[in-house]
Amino acid sequence: MTLDTTKTQALTDAQLRDVRVAIDVTVGGNDVGTITLELWPQAAPKTVRNFLRYASEGFYNGIAFHRVVKGFMIQGGCPLGTGTGNGTHGTIPGEFSNAAEFSHKRGVISMARTSDPNSASCQFFICHGDAEFLDGQYAAFGRMVDGDAALDAVGSVGTTMSGGEKSKPTEKVVIKSMTVNLGA
Repeated sequence: MTLDTTKTQALTDAQLRDVRVAIDVTVGGNDVGTITLELWPQAAPKTVRNFLRYASEGFYNGIAFHRVVKGFMIQGGCPLGTGTGNGTHGTIPGEFSNAAEFSHKRGVISMARTSDPNSASCQFFICHGDAEFLDGQYAAFGRMVDGDAALDAVGSVGTTMSGGEKSKPTEKVVIKSMTVNLGA
């Protein structure tokens, strides 16, 4: 069952464990697949609810993955497409964990933020490789349960210099749609 904002916000933390988020991705205008996520409300309940609010409102539909670092992560969710924009619901407090089961491994989704640990808004990243050095500093709140090919398609896009690193995709990488579903 596809969920809207009202339904996602009414779910208990236990029910949130059964939510799956499907991210349909395009590279250069071509469909490359779907990244399917399970969420970890037991690790970061406010972060999960914040992400689901944006996803179920359709906020992410049509927004780019603006930052790609092969073998590290793919970052998206910025309404400006630059990494400098925030969402309409403000910021949330950081929910950081050093627990091994919530470590930043390949496929883990986490919130992007500025140097202020409580500045996460709508931007997120998905680890393209293991990045345990982020544990305790960024809010990991779920993991990919399907979609390796789509993650690799985005993570392998060519990049140019941007902000001091080679991370600006040379092709448009877009979240075609993001849907929130109840049930595995």
